[in-house]
Amino acid sequence: MENVINILGIETSCDETAAAVVADGGIIKSSVVASQSGLHAQYGGVVPEIASRAHIENIYPVISEALQKADCTKDDIDAVAVANQPGLTVALVVGVTAAKTLSMTWQKPLIAINHLHAHMQSALLGNPDIELPAVALIVSGGHTSLYDYHSPLEPKLLGCTIDDAAGEAFDKVAMILGLPYPGGPSIEKAAKDGNPKAFDFPRTMLDKNSLDFSFSGIKTAVLYHCRGQDMKGDNTTGSMSKQQIADIAASFQKAVVDVLVKKTKRAAEQTDAKTILLGGGVAANSLLRAELQKLCDHSNYELLIAEKRYCTDNAVMVASLAYHKFKAGLFANLSLESKANG
Repeated sequence: MENVINILGIETSCDETAAAVVADGGIIKSSVVASQSGLHAQYGGVVPEIASRAHIENIYPVISEALQKADCTKDDIDAVAVANQPGLTVALVVGVTAAKTLSMTWQKPLIAINHLHAHMQSALLGNPDIELPAVALIVSGGHTSLYDYHSPLEPKLLGCTIDDAAGEAFDKVAMILGLPYPGGPSIEKAAKDGNPKAFDFPRTMLDKNSLDFSFSGIKTAVLYHCRGQDMKGDNTTGSMSKQQIADIAASFQKAVVDVLVKKTKRAAEQTDAKTILLGGGVAANSLLRAELQKLCDHSNYELLIAEKRYCTDNAVMVASLAYHKFKAGLFANLSLESKANG
């Protein structure tokens, strides 16, 4: 009987400190996440220096807990995997340093993982056999990207945001509306009582064949709607009713989702895709999930969406993708560095 491959995954790309042990790419033995959202809430976004300090405090307790929950020792671990790009450099470096230290002291292979590629893998957990080719939509606070997916090791970037990511736009609009951070869940909650047709916010599609995204325009449109073109208007959250805020939230959310779905359809048509993958923090949004399902039902695509607990940053997706790199012998060395872009 072939031996089980246990991989320890580490994730510190933004504001979650995470570690997980996954066997053979799909058997989740443990998953531990220490969230920092409470630390950053008062600022309306992630503060890199605060994130870095929190990662330093949390990294080894989180790793220790992941090993304990998996009932594993270092002798049971076959490789150490870490997300080294893209993300906040000061945050990534904490995870990379921890992974390199464990790799060296435990004498285990080191595997470097692209954080966005890992989000694709999160949509495949429990669904290893998919009909290819596929298009993957990865939507998060820092990234909005479309990929042509033929294998875990060879995703090809088709398009990405040229300014604000969708998740970033959610955070900024939530701040404009006086809603709590993080913005995604707050906007979705407020939108439930709103009219998505109340306001016709712009849907930026760029060129007719473009697979890139732009969400700065809709963010600015919401700002001008609330404060006026001269930013001196009194239509601020203090003067708006709960229903007005709900209508703005619903209209904004619908506009963003419309763009995401239309671009995904465009990518699927251009690549003759048979399957659509959805991952990343914004993939937890119920409207996005529902609208993509409608697209797939109408156009006969298979839709695979990450479970909501694996939409936000986690280490399960890191360890799961690392299994494929392990089998292919794609290892990093101790000169591995963190990269803000990737």
